[in-house]
Amino acid sequence: MESQLTILLPVAAVWLAAGVVADGLPRLRNTRMLRRRTGWLLVLAVTGVALTAAVLGGGLFSTGATPVDRAATGLTLAAGPALVATVCSVRRIRRLRAGAGAFASAPATPAPHGLRAAAAHPLVGLPLQVTALATVPALIAAAGADLGADPGVTGPAITVGALAVVAIGVRHALRHNRFAERVQPVAAPSTRTAGALHV
Repeated sequence: MESQLTILLPVAAVWLAAGVVADGLPRLRNTRMLRRRTGWLLVLAVTGVALTAAVLGGGLFSTGATPVDRAATGLTLAAGPALVATVCSVRRIRRLRAGAGAFASAPATPAPHGLRAAAAHPLVGLPLQVTALATVPALIAAAGADLGADPGVTGPAITVGALAVVAIGVRHALRHNRFAERVQPVAAPSTRTAGALHV
């Protein structure tokens, strides 16, 4: 149990740190800080993907009920969100960092709403936070509590997890829309004078 938990804790800690950093990106108002934080986030996301892949790969090649095999079984739920984070989040974080790097000559420039809207996009933070959430059942099982043994606990736990994912997704979508609306150009009023309509 202890060695299994030792394997899972770094994986969960990295995904949790990535989720926290991603959640704070849209609140940054300075391009220098935005570029720095996206660099941290990129390192955390790649490290999380590498650790998850290493544990899952080790579980495939291990024989018997070894700690790596039990840890890989627990991380099966996190494999899907981690794959989405690899395909979507890492690419968007790299583009966001490049966009913030365009202001390297003027590091004190306030972060434009376009960059903050890109930082608030659901595909930046949501996969990272869902992956962190998906590691929780594995940690609970490694600590000695079996959620799947009692049907009266399994159902509510799944419901709470699904509601948490929906709430995180809605929060990201609303925040992204709020920043994206500020990027839209203001329509200039028409210079034509209002006159009588002719049919």
